[in-house]
Amino acid sequence: MAKKIKDTDYLVISARVKAMEAGLLTAERMEQLLTAHSGEEVSRILQECGYPAFDPEDQGAMDAALTAAREDTLADLGAGAPDPRYLDIFKVKYDYHNAKAVLKAAAMDTAPDSMLMDLGRIPAAELAEAIREGDGGELPGLLADAAAEAKAVLDTTRDPQLSDMVLDRWCYRDQLAVAEATGSGFLKGYVQAQIDAANLRALVRALRMGKRADFLQGVLFEGGAIPTDAVLSVAAADGGGLMELYGATELETAAEAGEAALSGGPLTEFEKLCDDAVSEYLAGAQMVPFGEAPLVGYLAARETEYTNLRILLLGRKAGLAPEIIRSRLRAGYV
Repeated sequence: MAKKIKDTDYLVISARVKAMEAGLLTAERMEQLLTAHSGEEVSRILQECGYPAFDPEDQGAMDAALTAAREDTLADLGAGAPDPRYLDIFKVKYDYHNAKAVLKAAAMDTAPDSMLMDLGRIPAAELAEAIREGDGGELPGLLADAAAEAKAVLDTTRDPQLSDMVLDRWCYRDQLAVAEATGSGFLKGYVQAQIDAANLRALVRALRMGKRADFLQGVLFEGGAIPTDAVLSVAAADGGGLMELYGATELETAAEAGEAALSGGPLTEFEKLCDDAVSEYLAGAQMVPFGEAPLVGYLAARETEYTNLRILLLGRKAGLAPEIIRSRLRAGYV
């Protein structure tokens, strides 16, 4: 049963979120990072924005800095959140990331330690031990059943991609269950927006590869606002009806790019627009002064910021032109 939360429970956290929003990287700051003349300048700008000092040329240091920033954000907001499950939505994916790492490492007889991330609902070491020992009682949410099914698939097929697909499906189920348990329509809508975007990506990729509805049946995720049967109907029609299905949703622009991709256009812009559609859903949180929406919107905005920083820093390291990097950045919150 969802916890009964009083309006007063949101007073402190709403004020805290509004203050923290001022620290999000603006488009101007991102442009400064993009056109900086040196790694030292990039590091200085990021420190001014609250990130720890690190060498932007060192991928390991970059990953550690972004992980530290995530940990700080979750810790900062965790104590004041009226319902901890609002934060769990953003922790679930790390549990499933860790499960993937543990299962793959076991299959290859290696240690997963370097791949684990301590950002989930359960410490990574405890999760790894529970999966190795088959002690599902130690795992949160639906993770025990997910790990068991993924391990069975990996043991049978020796195909880690199939095992990952199983875990991805369970991850969305778990997130949706957490959202529904809170009773928050906004939080449930956020998870559904992610599912719908993932299914649109799967649809376009499958059609580009010449795959049809029977292939997609085992790939699509349940629980989105757009029924999987409707997506399968578009696949069965070789893409016909794509715009009719997505035209009145946040994914309309992404679907247009998907149609172009089916005719030989690039996938990069399409993939970006799928992510931007989820950001568009979250943008509504900025218009809500009170409640869980601003908290969820801010946490998601921070996740987008980390993604953009990774794209930008790795692009700079690879020597990509600023205009190429710029075209790959996801829509920001500010």
